[in-house]
Amino acid sequence: MVNTETNRVFTLARRPTGTPDEDVFELAEEPIPEPGPGEALVRTLYLSVDPYMRGRMRERDSYADSWNVGEPLRGGVVGEVVESNGAGFDAGDVVIGNLHWADYATAPGTALSAVDPDRAPLSAYLGVLGMPGRTAYFGVREVARPQAGETFVVTGAAGAVGSVAGQLAKLNGARVVGFAGSEGKVAFLEDELGFDAGINYATTDDYAAALDAAAPDGVDAYFDNVGGEITDAVFTRLTVDARVAVCGQIALYNATELPTGPRKLATLIETRATVEGFLVSDFGERFGEATRQLGEWVASGELRYRETVTEGLENAPDAFVGLFEGENVGKQLVAVGDRGQAGE
Repeated sequence: MVNTETNRVFTLARRPTGTPDEDVFELAEEPIPEPGPGEALVRTLYLSVDPYMRGRMRERDSYADSWNVGEPLRGGVVGEVVESNGAGFDAGDVVIGNLHWADYATAPGTALSAVDPDRAPLSAYLGVLGMPGRTAYFGVREVARPQAGETFVVTGAAGAVGSVAGQLAKLNGARVVGFAGSEGKVAFLEDELGFDAGINYATTDDYAAALDAAAPDGVDAYFDNVGGEITDAVFTRLTVDARVAVCGQIALYNATELPTGPRKLATLIETRATVEGFLVSDFGERFGEATRQLGEWVASGELRYRETVTEGLENAPDAFVGLFEGENVGKQLVAVGDRGQAGE
């Protein structure tokens, strides 16, 4: 799958206006880098593409630093150590880190973490056992806090974060309603993940009416991955003392101008609802706790997950753009290499 003579690396060719297209990405070929002191050379096995990366393509920083035009793109990578120069790993070890969109990358050993290839499929460490799973874990348990008998609503429900968040709320005993973008995704939520109801936002003209049917007692906890008109509708259906966890706003990421829209904050006066934005990095000291618990639920069958895997580093831009077109179910990944081929 990889030309071992050179290293393919994606760089940011220009800053996008609106939805990114292929002209935003440039694939260059360079020599395979040499690890410096304390570094390891890592061969990419799986690369994660995530909606938050759209913010890094802007000139101004969001909650993550902006990428400079001409520099390599970065993302979560599960890879195999090819060579270690005092990094604390051996050749053949499998690690995870925030590395370049590339066949190979170097990184300090302190920026890499070992993963156990016998515990779970390697791809899971970028999804249900990685950043998306941990985001759902802390967003549900610490921010939205759904209780038994309450109604929990999640947008982007068939995605990497939303699909886990809904299942965790279900484990807490809540009634779970998820918004997704196709009938197939709604079936996935209801039939495979055990959601009580799914709403196809692509074919629904009246979100508030759909919520009245799916959540007749109102919304006690809301996990927002999308924003926009769906969130406007949910705000009008919040119950007294409802909790809103604002995780993402993918409906607005490619907007050239942010819409003002109807004012919904007055509903918070009536409901005394709490709206809280959060980042998974806020809980960095507890990542081990989240990964252990999520792993136990996966092993027991209480937590299920789906992955959409695109083959080939050269197709990473297509996989990224597809996130904004709703093409993925569960975690979107790019398969770049196969384990055991490092150094061939």
